[in-house]
Amino acid sequence: MNFKKTSISFEETGFSKVFTDYIKGENYLAPFYTYQPSLAGFKKAIEDRSNANCDRSVLVKALKGRYKNASDATQKNIALLDEKKTFTVTTGHQLCLFTGPLYFIYKIVTVINLAEALKKEYPQYNFVPVYWMAGEDHDFAEINHTYLYGKKVEWSADSLSGGPVGRISIETLAPVLEGLFSIMGENEKAIELKKILAEAYSGKKNLGDATFDFVNSLFGKYGLVIADPDNAELKKLFVPVITDELINQGSFKAVTATDKQLAAFGIEPQIHAREINLFYVNEKGRNRIEKQGENYHVVNAGLNFTKEQILTEVQQNPERFSPNVVLRPVYQQIILPNIAYIGGPAEVAYWLQLKASFDYHKAQFPVLMPRNFAMIIDKGTASKMEKLKLNAKSIFGDTEELVKGFVTGNNAMDFEQEKEKLKGVYDTIAEKIKTIDPTLVATADAELQKQYNALKVIETKLVRAQKQKDETSVNQIRKIKEKLFPDGSLQERHDSFIPFYLQYGAEFIDLLRKEFNPFEYKMAVITEE
Repeated sequence: MNFKKTSISFEETGFSKVFTDYIKGENYLAPFYTYQPSLAGFKKAIEDRSNANCDRSVLVKALKGRYKNASDATQKNIALLDEKKTFTVTTGHQLCLFTGPLYFIYKIVTVINLAEALKKEYPQYNFVPVYWMAGEDHDFAEINHTYLYGKKVEWSADSLSGGPVGRISIETLAPVLEGLFSIMGENEKAIELKKILAEAYSGKKNLGDATFDFVNSLFGKYGLVIADPDNAELKKLFVPVITDELINQGSFKAVTATDKQLAAFGIEPQIHAREINLFYVNEKGRNRIEKQGENYHVVNAGLNFTKEQILTEVQQNPERFSPNVVLRPVYQQIILPNIAYIGGPAEVAYWLQLKASFDYHKAQFPVLMPRNFAMIIDKGTASKMEKLKLNAKSIFGDTEELVKGFVTGNNAMDFEQEKEKLKGVYDTIAEKIKTIDPTLVATADAELQKQYNALKVIETKLVRAQKQKDETSVNQIRKIKEKLFPDGSLQERHDSFIPFYLQYGAEFIDLLRKEFNPFEYKMAVITEE
């Protein structure tokens, strides 16, 4: 297989201003993070993190206890975490069904490549790529589906929702898996992937175990370490922060102050801090904790604690306390010897809200790294694009503009020259008018505009007529746009990685590893030749 990569700036592909400004290092964002996302930034981050405490023995014990079948590369990386010169680079994501959207895979490839790039630059240190399983999230509707060849594969199990999704049994998933398999077909690569999926998503497991096994089967050989934060021993390391959150609500104060500062630059918050950014987890689900006077109430669970009771509960059962999106990054940074977090545009934006909270909890804010972004164009689609004179950059344009550009370009229906000629005529008339009655110049200008409008009407009608003649090509343009931008979104935010695995096999991940540069902040359009 041969591929060609074209790199396109984020400004040309429609990403948010705060995200592109962060990448460009705009000064107004400097107060909201600590290190530049560059090799120089990592040099300082490593120096600072070397002086920070992290209970590596508890971490290593928890990781070893979670793994049943670790690759040699992963075992080696877990062992390295016992050493003070070893650091982690981390990405996190929800437990999307069968990994969900394609960018789930992109995030993990980015951390693997980043760990290798840092080891090459700083050989005296070790860098371990980590995938943080967000199994404590409870929004089942966000993770219970994926898309394959335009078909939605969905796990309808509403009765299972409400608690941490990682704890949901997958015993009712069998029909969903069968439906997925029927779409995948029976070629050699499909049979290979079906076996991997069946091993991961069958049996008396929960979704956390299944996701763990599937991600490990795909990325274990690259040394990826999967961290499951829903762990009693790891939660014990978080007890001081949980206690402070209940008593002082410091995170709310810090994030609220930051939100006001960001608002001055027109930046809307991606996340909203609560006074207490913790959930309580029991058989009734994962429910918010609220302070009511001097006591604490668990919403929708009928539980109430006095201050003394809830602090005792924290000490005895820390695993029952789950951080929300505001505190989860702090938890991550406390239990891992972490120097970088890799995320997408929304994650970068909300992490910028959190630096003051990190400072408050005396946790080092990591290097905030954008993940790699990509669009994959298969050989057949690339051939059609070439015939239609579409390229990697133009395909990001508006569909109707692409259609219009094709039709007008294909038939030379460009009235710009005629407009210039008209303007020349009216300019000559205006000069003559000025010498007789200057007040009539405005009338001439108005008449010119009328002529422009008339040309626009003619142009629109001609384009419409030509569209009908070029209906086949126009439909091809629309189909290409829909294929590469399903439902109007980026390919990576909608499509599963499964069809690409079915086409390219396990080599698809190696292709991404080859083409992704963790320090190249652009959209990679990877085209099969």
